[in-house]
Amino acid sequence: MKMKKSSIGNLVIAAGSLMISSAVALAVYNIVQDNQSGKYAQELLNRVKQEIPEASPVVTEAIYTDYVPDVFDKYISKDDETYYAKESCPLINIDGNMYTGILGIPRLSLELPVYDELSYDNLKNSPCRYKGSTKKGNIIIAAHNYNSHFGSISEMITGDMIYFTDAQGNIHEYSVIQTETVDGSDTEAMEYGSDEWDITIFTCTLSGKSRVTVRAARV
Repeated sequence: MKMKKSSIGNLVIAAGSLMISSAVALAVYNIVQDNQSGKYAQELLNRVKQEIPEASPVVTEAIYTDYVPDVFDKYISKDDETYYAKESCPLINIDGNMYTGILGIPRLSLELPVYDELSYDNLKNSPCRYKGSTKKGNIIIAAHNYNSHFGSISEMITGDMIYFTDAQGNIHEYSVIQTETVDGSDTEAMEYGSDEWDITIFTCTLSGKSRVTVRAARV
């Protein structure tokens, strides 16, 4: 039995309306999550700042750890064995969560605390250390593409400054040398040219299939 054209048309309209409603709901959810994450990150920032000495070579609250974090599949590959070889470094302990320092990006008016452990829950709140350290000059920091996090890093250009204040109060200054988009599954690309840069920050594109990546060298 053939369906009438009007019935088919109604089904198409209904399906289209459902897709639009779903897209709107997702957009609203992302905006709400972005705002909540931005506010929470600033609260964390103030607490982390209170724990970092202004001019001291020693951090009395530092904790050294060699823990193995859970794999967050969107950002790293289970085949990336080097991820598990994370360097020990001084950390700030706040309510049982470890922070490795504070990231500042003047061009984007961003100042955010950086978790030492990469996890889904942590990424909802603030950037996380993916791997590496400031001491070895190979630190990589990941964050969501929220506007309040790394959503605008694609706008960064050569010469833009990035500042990282570690748990000992040392301020590390970096100048951007390039901004690129790499395949989301290409873990080697995240470390490519690491002899030329000292810090990398990255976030996923909206599709989640690629990563917007910013490289910077110490100045």
